[in-house]
Amino acid sequence: MGGRKLVIAAGGTGGHMFPAQALAEEMLARGWRVSLSTDIRGARYAGAFPEDVPREVVRAATPARGGALGKLVAPLMIGRGVLEAVSAMRRDRPAAVAGFGGYPAVPAMTAAKLLGIPTLIHEQNGIPGRVNRLFAKRADKVACSVWPTVLPPGVDAEHTGNPVRGTIAAQAGAPYDFPSDGSLKVVIIGGSQGAAIMSREVPPALAALPEDLRARLDVAHQARGEDEARVRNAYADAGIAAEVKGFFDDVPERLAACQLVISRSGASSVADISVVGRPSILIPFALAADDHQTANARGLVEAEAAVMLRENEVDTDRLAAEISAILSRPARARAMADAAQGVAKPDAQARLADLVERVAEMKGNA
Repeated sequence: MGGRKLVIAAGGTGGHMFPAQALAEEMLARGWRVSLSTDIRGARYAGAFPEDVPREVVRAATPARGGALGKLVAPLMIGRGVLEAVSAMRRDRPAAVAGFGGYPAVPAMTAAKLLGIPTLIHEQNGIPGRVNRLFAKRADKVACSVWPTVLPPGVDAEHTGNPVRGTIAAQAGAPYDFPSDGSLKVVIIGGSQGAAIMSREVPPALAALPEDLRARLDVAHQARGEDEARVRNAYADAGIAAEVKGFFDDVPERLAACQLVISRSGASSVADISVVGRPSILIPFALAADDHQTANARGLVEAEAAVMLRENEVDTDRLAAEISAILSRPARARAMADAAQGVAKPDAQARLADLVERVAEMKGNA
């Protein structure tokens, strides 16, 4: 088999999968072979990975799920997954393994350590998840998206930024247009699975805007399936032009064309907004582990590229006021867009790929 091989180990959410996909695209472009090690759930989220990236599906489980029985079964499932990963790596030994977090990453990362294969982890959030905390002291290198990232004592990291998909990278630094008249495009996204608070609070806030501003709105709202009809009706009742879907497959183009983004502050969402360079109102998920979404938002907020509202601060009047303060002040909106681009790392995938190659060379795997 020609070319060095990288195994990417990642869990099954967009937050793990989008940067993993970006690294896969970069490594393929550099002539590497790449495979994705994940579990059955993760494989369902990997549909956008390049066709040249095979899925190595291993057994994994999350100890926190399934109650007492789940806690007993999870270690056994993970153990079987480790054995499967060891067998796969013995058949086709990779030059390096890159972990992106999530329990589905555990088998491949553990197998790599058992076999003496160089490893690195990439942490997307400002506060690492359990799996990346576990491997941070054991990995040969640690990369992070947010700076500073809260790391275990004694662990050093390189600030690479969060790799974005090629479709986002293609929109990097897209010119920000704020028309003097005509439609104002607002994109509402709640992470890879939508967000109930966006569907509950954003439509009435937009409906409460002054009539001249409300009449110009052109909304794209990502909503959970159970919320779609209600959200669509809310916009129709308010006379707001809106497209409501459970998932948009053209988010990069919508971000590039919009004047404002209202979003959760998951790591990939923050990276996408920064790279494209758009003003945003960020509403961190209150139940995110260790409040990491607040940490993710901090860089954009401190740069005055975003406004952050905690969930307990969100109501119709407050949200409407923040939206109006951006959409009724074009100069401020343009300054926020410029500031977002200023904190972006559009070359994050190249930085991370360079680190992969350095890790592989550390132990004579070049």
